[in-house]
Amino acid sequence: MIQIAKPSAPPAAPVFPLFALGFRPFFLAGAGFGVVGVALWIAALLGAAQPAFQPLGGWLTWHRHEMPFGFALAIVAGFSLTAIQNWTGQASLKGAPLAVLCGFWLSARLFWLGGAPWEYAFAADSAFLLTLACAVGRMLWRARQTHSIALPLTIALLWLADAEFFAGLARGDADLSARAALSAIWLITALMTMIGGRVIPFFTQQTFRDKAARHTPLALDAALMLSALALSFLAALGAGRAANALWTPFFLALFAGHCWRFFVWRGHTPAIWRVPLLWPLFASMLWLCLSLLGFALFHAGMAAAYFPALHALTIGAMGGLILAMIARVSLAHTGRPLIASRPMFWAFTSLNLGGIARVFLAPFFYAAGLSAAAFFWVAAFMIFVWQYAPMLCRARADGTPG
Repeated sequence: MIQIAKPSAPPAAPVFPLFALGFRPFFLAGAGFGVVGVALWIAALLGAAQPAFQPLGGWLTWHRHEMPFGFALAIVAGFSLTAIQNWTGQASLKGAPLAVLCGFWLSARLFWLGGAPWEYAFAADSAFLLTLACAVGRMLWRARQTHSIALPLTIALLWLADAEFFAGLARGDADLSARAALSAIWLITALMTMIGGRVIPFFTQQTFRDKAARHTPLALDAALMLSALALSFLAALGAGRAANALWTPFFLALFAGHCWRFFVWRGHTPAIWRVPLLWPLFASMLWLCLSLLGFALFHAGMAAAYFPALHALTIGAMGGLILAMIARVSLAHTGRPLIASRPMFWAFTSLNLGGIARVFLAPFFYAAGLSAAAFFWVAAFMIFVWQYAPMLCRARADGTPG
């Protein structure tokens, strides 16, 4: 009896490496936009930009929107699509669907910068955020991993904050848009709290071959994340930007909680500060602690300005964590050794110098402080693009998919 072999399944269509997994296009696009966005903003702020050219809403509105919703959310997208695949074993977006999602993100940036009608920018932003939330939620649902559901829910909340921002833009209400931007910053801080608590202890154990768990209690982690979510909700309602002594104990409690996590994760260990792919993660957590202390001092009437604390959060903590994460994750997921190059050491250093310039120098020497902060920030992300663009656009070094 002759057996007829079943026809083999056709081979999967090859995927251009840049769209093989979410971290590749979004890390590269986010870092590139971090360079362009800050360079344009500082040029406009210091009067060097062409005055006839104005993005949607004007330069201040553009900066308020694009740093959290453009720059930071590109990195959130890249990390989420990559990490959830690892955590669940479910296939993430790749190929054409991933390229379409990137197209939504890019379209929104071009609409904003080109001064298109706000409806176009909102439609593109909504398509990006809602598609991202659905893609991440779908992977978690299929794997029945409900403990990570906070990630797609927070992305959905970011869409609500974006809708509030556009409502302010449509009404000509700059205060409403500013509230929405601050709400988004606290939502991203909630994601930083969750993701940092998950990966920084793991990276520390991995680096030192240490099997001992160094996580903080889940109750503390949950309380800190819920506090950031509460701050986001209150910011959306307009609370928190005016000094009020009632806020001081709350921010001091958050400061204490994050300091505790920093020390439990072994941020005090001297060896950590000699590892180029590890110390920037802990430095970003120090910036987070510093920003919370700054908010407490502002509300207590002991600091004159709100913006140094805010930029300690957005430049030092958020920017620092982003640069450290995308550098490490890109190496791991392109099959390369976890060794930072010498230029990346200077990139990490440069970003932290930018935070110092914006927080400590700009309040006294405004133009010089802003210029220095912008220079160091742009230099940091330019180095990343220079070092990582080739590996992000090529297949994995070990030949495996992803």
